[in-house]
Amino acid sequence: MPKSANYLLVGSTEAYSGKSTITIGMAHELQKQGINVAYGKPLGSCLAQPSIPIDADVSFVTETLKLPQNLLRPTLLMLNQTTIEKRLAGTDKTNYQQSLAQYLEVEGGDLVILEGPRTLEEGNLFDLSLPQVAEVLDAKVILVERPNKYSFIDSLLSAQERLGDRLLGVVINDVPPGAEEMITTLVRPFLETKNIPVLGILHRSSLLRSVTVAELVKQLKAQVLCRSDRLDLMVESLTIGAMNVSAAIKYFRKATNMAVVTGGDRTDIQLAALETSTHCLILTGQLPPDELVLRRAEDVEVPVLSVDFDTLSTVEIIDQTFGTVRLHEPIKVEYVKKLIADDFDFERLLSHFQ
Repeated sequence: MPKSANYLLVGSTEAYSGKSTITIGMAHELQKQGINVAYGKPLGSCLAQPSIPIDADVSFVTETLKLPQNLLRPTLLMLNQTTIEKRLAGTDKTNYQQSLAQYLEVEGGDLVILEGPRTLEEGNLFDLSLPQVAEVLDAKVILVERPNKYSFIDSLLSAQERLGDRLLGVVINDVPPGAEEMITTLVRPFLETKNIPVLGILHRSSLLRSVTVAELVKQLKAQVLCRSDRLDLMVESLTIGAMNVSAAIKYFRKATNMAVVTGGDRTDIQLAALETSTHCLILTGQLPPDELVLRRAEDVEVPVLSVDFDTLSTVEIIDQTFGTVRLHEPIKVEYVKKLIADDFDFERLLSHFQ
């Protein structure tokens, strides 16, 4: 690597594509290869704590990679309703591109990996969109995309038109089992012919999509009825207990590390769930469970939650949480490190920074 720092911007065309996941995995492997990696996130979007103006991803990545202060680039702006309104009202006249250009004067790091905004457009109000940041810093760009729908290919082609030679490649992340062959045999060759290098294809992982029981408590505004000491358990799947108990048992045995949503009056379903791979029991209908259920849940160390929502609303909130969970658990980080080390083309990446 040359002595002057190179800049690599990790972006996406849709939110929750897995930018932090890829950033941590790449940075860790590059550190192992002896490359001095610096990190930053110019546009913050998620507070670590309401009272502390630090982006949660910055805090977590810094801690995970054990980065000293001289290998960090500051977050220039936290994107929220207040900062947007100030910009619209004209009270914020900051030249953020000028502030961004000061990155270039900071010493420290052979390769500076910056986490970009959630989309190509986000941050444009402050002149901090991904294309604008890339231009100011003369940065190369990697896009992280989830193949949730075929339009992601259109999004990549449009991104290439905007970014030009700055687009170093794409990582196709969270590929579901049924789409693996299509992504490998059709999408990858097509993108390569369009001069969009595919640097990695990462298969879907139930672990990476999992959420802690604590996160479900937060999202559902739930009351914890027992085992508040086990809110660190990871939930990988969701099951609805609305059938007869015989059918429920067969259904429960097919799932692992699940959250079971059922009515507070369904004692039979609740007890059946506690005999299988259940990590969380969520009771709807504002009905207290039988003491027998709570005693058994205490014995098998399964948290029981009570929510004010109906079953449908509860399931919708949990489904949404699975799709937007952040990579903030150590067990996930260890998995990501191995995943990236095995399935990311580092030789191709580093060839652009020789």
